[in-house]
This record gives sequence, C-alpha cells and structure tokens, in this order.
Amino acid sequence: MNGFQSPIDNPESLKQLSDHELQAVLLEGVSRTFALTIPQLPEALYPAVANAYLLCRIVDTIEDEVSLSPPQKKRFCDSFIEIVKTGRGADAFADELAPLLSAQTIPAEHSLIRLIPRVIAITHSLSAPQIEALACCVETMARGMPVYQALDLHAGLKTMKDMDDYCYYVAGCVGEMLAKLFCHYSPEIAAHREELLKLSVSFGQGLQMTNILKDIWDDAKRGVCWLPQDIFDETGFDLADLTPTTNDERFRKGLERLIGIAHGHLQNALTYTQLLPSHETGIRNFCLWALGMAVLTLKKIKQHLDFNESNQVKISRNSVKATIIASKLSARSNWLLSLLFNLTSSGLKTPDWQYSPVSHTGP
Repeated sequence: MNGFQSPIDNPESLKQLSDHELQAVLLEGVSRTFALTIPQLPEALYPAVANAYLLCRIVDTIEDEVSLSPPQKKRFCDSFIEIVKTGRGADAFADELAPLLSAQTIPAEHSLIRLIPRVIAITHSLSAPQIEALACCVETMARGMPVYQALDLHAGLKTMKDMDDYCYYVAGCVGEMLAKLFCHYSPEIAAHREELLKLSVSFGQGLQMTNILKDIWDDAKRGVCWLPQDIFDETGFDLADLTPTTNDERFRKGLERLIGIAHGHLQNALTYTQLLPSHETGIRNFCLWALGMAVLTLKKIKQHLDFNESNQVKISRNSVKATIIASKLSARSNWLLSLLFNLTSSGLKTPDWQYSPVSHTGP
C-alpha cells in the first residue's frame, strides 16, 4: 500500500485510491485471511480474484443482514446478479441498500456496499472470460443461499447431500470460478481443466465443512445448525437436542465422521494443487495456505471433540506461520506435499466407517 493509510469506515476517502489499492484495503477490512493469500497469486490474476472475493462478500453481506426480510434479500440478490452481468444499475443499487444496513454489519462491509459502483467498474475492466466466470459464481451463490434463509435450521439439515449442496452454494462454486480463472491465465493449467473443475468443488466443500465444524457452537447460540441429521442417525443422536451445553458421546461420534468426510475433501484439494504446474508457486501457495490451515483446524477439532467454543479449536498464529513456511519450502514438490499432508492429517479418517458421497457438479 506504499504506506498509505485510509480509514476503512470512510468510503469517500477510499474513492481516491487506485483500483489495486482500493481492493487491497477492502480485502483487509473484510477478510484478513484472503488479504493474506490473494496477494500470493501472479500479478495477472490478482485483480480478478480480489474482485471476485469482494463480489461474493457483497452477496454474503446481503444474506447476513438482520434488518432485511427474506423477500428483500431475494430482491437485492436478483438485482445484484444482473448488475454483475451487465455493469449497469450499481449506483441506484448501492444508494438503496446502504441505508438499510444495521449496526451489526461491520464498518468495512458498510464501506463495501457504498463502493459497489467502483467494485463493479473494476469487474467490467476485466476480460470477457473473467467476467463470465465471476458472474456465473455470483449467480449460483446469490440464487442458492436464499433457499437456506427460509429453512428452520435449529435441528440441522436432513442429509449429508443437503450439507454438500449448501457448501457448494457457499464455497464449491467459488472453487469452480477460481479453476476457470486459473485456466484462463495459463494454457498449461487449462490442459487439466475438466479434472480441476471437478476437484475444485470438493476443495471448496472441504474448506466450508471445516468452517462449519469449527463454528458449531457459535451457530448453536443463534439457533442454527448446518450439520446433517442422517450422519447422526447412525450414532443415535438427535440434532434437535443440540445446545451449547451438549456433552454426548453419540454427538462426538457423529462429529468424528464429519471430520473424516472433510478430510476426504481436503485430500482432493491436495490432488487439485498437485495438478498445477510446479513452477506456479504463487497459485500453489494460495491453495496450500488454505489447505494447510484447514487440516490443522480439523486436527485440533479431532483432538478436542468436547470443545464448546470456536476459540478452543482456532489455530494459533504460530501454526499459521508454520503453514506458510512449510508451504513455501515444499510448494514445488508433489512428493513433499503428499508427505506433509499425510503426516499432518494422520488420524483424521474414521476407522471402520466409510462415507460414499453423492456426485455433485452443481444444482
């Protein structure tokens, strides 16, 4: 940022920044993790991926806004899909949505909504294939997420397939978009396009499942549960009985099985990363940092199955630093990456139990 400091809660001052500076400041404000990982990408990919994250965050902000009714959220999501596709109507959209945001929405998201016209202008400065990839992702996310807003989730989702679908709308479609952007960037990567697109959904699902498992108790306090009842039917636990004070072996057994499923998705994430050319260390590190932190989080959950607050299974800053160092040292070697993955993820599989996932390639 060349030493430039701009308050995230002052959108008028942010307008003075260059496109690159603006996206970097907004990313830092809404997600420290992505503010850390996206700059690892090659310079030619940064604008599109940073912009994609901001577009997805706008959809997220609409979906999480407590002051909006479900019909309002659907209307805003539908409008935003068209704005991303066409580039038209962003000013009126931001002027209508921004005053409706509550104090519960963080200042950075208030600024992001105010700056939608600028974010959309950056979107439409990208190439046509990049715009198409971003628009497709936003449409999938913005049409899928409102479906879950209408559900009573205090007793969880019905099936593992339902959880897979939710993870697809929230993260799997993002994985597909990134694979498309990577293929557009490099013909060498595009040689594996079909396999990467298939694995990218699993990659996103693995990361989202990890977040869901880490945040079980934060969600429970809000009366929301994203876990699938059919997995817990096998262990004899009814998710309707789940509370922040739950201490039940049958629940922990179901949790172990979900950790095993998430591990399988992260194994696919490793395969995805290993398909990328070894000299593309920036893209590999972008993938490996997310993958490594997810594996360590699952490991911590597995070691503390009786946790009742997300902070108890949050990985430390030293673990984040170790992930970054290990990724940088091993990024070029598929053999080393497999060794590291197998060592760090040992014990995450569920002995004597196997899940046969339903193939998912989108709704």
